[in-house]
Amino acid sequence: MIDDVPDAFKPFVEEPAFTDEDGVPVVTACLWREATDDRWHHGTIDFPSNGGDPDGSKGLFPLLVDLSPEAFQRFAEDYHEVCVDLGAVSDLYALRPLSQELVSSLNAEVTLADLAQDISEIGYPQAL
Repeated sequence: MIDDVPDAFKPFVEEPAFTDEDGVPVVTACLWREATDDRWHHGTIDFPSNGGDPDGSKGLFPLLVDLSPEAFQRFAEDYHEVCVDLGAVSDLYALRPLSQELVSSLNAEVTLADLAQDISEIGYPQAL
């Protein structure tokens, strides 16, 4: 899972906080995206041939590597038990600027002002 991590991220893989007492990385999922990448990347995982799921990642990993808005919509609807507008999720995936209309289509109780600090911290584009 971590053999394919680029050199730029190797220090994080070797970070003692993410290793066991023998220095072996303790990882359930590992995704990376360098500044010039156009998508997220992941390493190869060899799941047990007996169909087992020793760490529970077999169910999680497909969700993490399916980069489609449809996958997130399915996850969000299942997790939050609400209908999620696929068009709105697609707009977010395309990094279209946030507007109050887009925010409201995902959660009518949230305003752009409520999200201002989060938007600023992550540098997400906003409608003018």
